[in-house]
Amino acid sequence: MQKLLKLMLDGEALSTEQMGKILGLSKEELDEQLKQLTDAGILLGWRPVINSDVEVSKVHAAIELRITPERDGGYDRLAQRVSKFEEVDSCFLMSGAYDLLLFVKADSLKDVASFVYEKLATIKGVTSTATHFFLKTYKTQGFLIKTEPHSDDRLIYSP
Repeated sequence: MQKLLKLMLDGEALSTEQMGKILGLSKEELDEQLKQLTDAGILLGWRPVINSDVEVSKVHAAIELRITPERDGGYDRLAQRVSKFEEVDSCFLMSGAYDLLLFVKADSLKDVASFVYEKLATIKGVTSTATHFFLKTYKTQGFLIKTEPHSDDRLIYSP
């Protein structure tokens, strides 16, 4: 199954039939391995990698949260609560200056801001937040984002 995971993570978009041929597995064997990976909670879903520069209708941001751990729950209960918001794409427990790192998506800068001050900052146990807006993506999920080459039409001297 490790070969299947590596093929899925490193390869191009392949049909299950193509994956089976590469791995020397029948459709039934491949389907069984995919089912085992899903049942074990290893394979959570299939998702294409989207160029966020093309997806101009969304604002992407990283939000750092400092939180106070709860008695008998530590960070987990609060992290799971925060993760349930539809704006939250990913949530990670971190070491260092902050405790949780959130990656969020919203329709506008104002929507991200209101998410922070109306929903996150009001949660008991959240002691501070820091929001960082993504301006341009150069690489995501292991894929380089292709950009147009720079023009050499620069002025020799600047005024």
